[in-house]
Amino acid sequence: MNERVDQAELQNPEHGLPENFGAGWPGRLLFWLAVAFSTFQIVTAFGVPLDRTIAFGVTPLALAWAALAAGALFVGWAAARRRPVLDGLFAVVTLAITVGLVTKFPGGLPSQAVRTLHVGFLCLVGGGLLANHRSRTRATRSLGWALAVAGFLIGAYQWAFYDDLVARAGELTDADLYVGLALIALLFYLVARIMGPALVIVAGTFLAYCLLGQYLPAPLNHRGYGLEQVVEHMAFGTEGIYGTPVYVSSTYIFLFVLFGAFLERAGMIALFTDIAMSLFGSARGGPAKVAVFSSALMGTISGSGVANVVAVGQFTIPLMKRFGYKPAFAGGVEATASMGGQIMPPVMGAVAFIMAETIDVPYVEIVKAAIIPALLYYLSAFLAVHFEAGRRGLVGLPRGELPSAKAALRERWFLILPLAVLVYLLFAGYTPLFAGSVGLALTVTLILGGTIALGFGREAVRSIFYVTLGLIAAGALWVGVMLVLALVLVMVAASLLTRGGRDTLVACRNALADGARQALPVGLACAVVGLVIGTMTLTGVGTIFGNYVVSVGQNSLVASLVLTMVVSLILGMGIPTIPNYIITSSLAAPSLLTLGVPLIVSHMFVFYFGIMADLTPPVALACFAAAPIARESGFKISLEAIRIALPGFVVPYMAVYDPALMAQNTTGIGGPAFAAAVAYMCVKAAAAVFLWGAATSGFLRGPMRLWERAAAFLGALLLVVALPLTDQAGFLLGAAAVGAHVWRLRRVATRPA
Repeated sequence: MNERVDQAELQNPEHGLPENFGAGWPGRLLFWLAVAFSTFQIVTAFGVPLDRTIAFGVTPLALAWAALAAGALFVGWAAARRRPVLDGLFAVVTLAITVGLVTKFPGGLPSQAVRTLHVGFLCLVGGGLLANHRSRTRATRSLGWALAVAGFLIGAYQWAFYDDLVARAGELTDADLYVGLALIALLFYLVARIMGPALVIVAGTFLAYCLLGQYLPAPLNHRGYGLEQVVEHMAFGTEGIYGTPVYVSSTYIFLFVLFGAFLERAGMIALFTDIAMSLFGSARGGPAKVAVFSSALMGTISGSGVANVVAVGQFTIPLMKRFGYKPAFAGGVEATASMGGQIMPPVMGAVAFIMAETIDVPYVEIVKAAIIPALLYYLSAFLAVHFEAGRRGLVGLPRGELPSAKAALRERWFLILPLAVLVYLLFAGYTPLFAGSVGLALTVTLILGGTIALGFGREAVRSIFYVTLGLIAAGALWVGVMLVLALVLVMVAASLLTRGGRDTLVACRNALADGARQALPVGLACAVVGLVIGTMTLTGVGTIFGNYVVSVGQNSLVASLVLTMVVSLILGMGIPTIPNYIITSSLAAPSLLTLGVPLIVSHMFVFYFGIMADLTPPVALACFAAAPIARESGFKISLEAIRIALPGFVVPYMAVYDPALMAQNTTGIGGPAFAAAVAYMCVKAAAAVFLWGAATSGFLRGPMRLWERAAAFLGALLLVVALPLTDQAGFLLGAAAVGAHVWRLRRVATRPA
């Protein structure tokens, strides 16, 4: 029986709404508003100089208005012939809004205006989704749309009065005060309706502390702040709602979300799945290993664990169930593997971008620190499914039923080009914004060029075409964004004239809308968590918790680490990874730095357990995303996910005591000596993960006896503890446990019947 679940039928647990824009004309209107949102973000992220002359005195802005005028004439012509014009009308109107927004600042929008309009668009799309999917009557639907439009107008307020607000910074008018209050109230409403009450409760508590904290006993009290001062700090400037998280959301995050959306539309998921099936489908417990490997590959382009569960799990979870895995274990494998995507370079989800901005280090340094822990995380998941398959006697798929990796790569190898270029640019020292822009431009160009390439008969000629086109697109941004724009326009025109080209353009348009919808929970979370950051910068409350962590760490660093881990896990019970990281890193990471933990390691420690929080009950978003596909309780899936991911919990602790595990050189050695130290830590951590996985599953080459499991567990523990001679003892004890186990099974196998 085929249990594969259609992705369109699932609700996204990140926002509890279906993966579409709704039915009827409200759905089409919202769809085009999402397209306009993505278009606005691309224009502002690329920094397209709209007032620069292209040729003969013509500017991109003039071309945009001319194209809209032509579109309006076409809509009028179609209406006169009684043809459907609704889509065209919505397209012209919504895109005209985008062009109008950038016309006010043709040389480039100020960062503050980009941030406020970004939040305004988030409110518009979020409110529209609520109106289309949650409203039961015409009145509530109209009210929902009214709130959506109000949210957009609030965001446009600072765009419209930008110069005035800059001139009187710090002095609010009555209108400013009301707009600020309305913004906070509307964000609370949207986040509560879309993402649940937990984040609103946390942010509301911090906001209440700003207003009422002076009445608390010392050391929790502060000097007191008036309503006007709090609103000015939170809703204007860059310290509160429009702070670093929203800046990152409006630039890097949105661009990389679009990058992933375009690659998914181009067939990257199918490519990854075919490769994983070919490599691991026939191995012991093959379907589960396919889930782990394909989710790791998906993590390179999509940093959303929940999105990975929905995208990959609809195929892998039913496959695992069909071959004997229990539904809870199948869901737990997919949830665990998908959450690892947030620490899998190069994209690493939204948190990595926020981390790079927060601690002011190059993004590539975050990527370097994450590579080894990410591989160890997936090693632990891979071993867990391998041992479980051995314990239950599960075999792989027949070779004849598996796809060919060579055939898949031969057909869709060009999809890897954008990812390869992205990795190269990041490690070559370019900014994530530039690398993401090149990756997105290359992806769009290759998708549009796909239909043109079909006109070439021979595979070799098509390959040459793809490589040439890729090099032109990737190199265009070095010359200037105007060349990129010209190249894309040429490809669009060529697609209109080729067979299947219009379908490709429709796919690109749909990817723009999907990107805006997928960025919604990330953007709203970044906006609301700005209230928490604003409270810390205004009142200094973060130092209270920080001082407590430092006081605990003076007696025991392990106790401080455990305390930080527990805070991350507790916050993660109701808060997504991004606000969880922002809050916990603001509270605890500086304290860990004071206790001697290196800067990147302290933030990665918090980041790591913020991800693990999405596997812990009672919320466990990733597990509940897998629940409808596995047809099992999300709570049971969560328990299995924790068991599978348990060996990975030790990795951050090992990195704290020896930062070489995250490629951090704190000893002053260099060259081959440091490389040897990193290699040793990799071997040591892999051995600990292996022993811990065997001990928790109770299976190695066969069922393990209790003393063998205890010895393996103790050996892993000794490898984690950074004390004199513990490494040697751990290796010896682990080797003894494995050796005794293998020797015992050989004796049993050779014993005469």
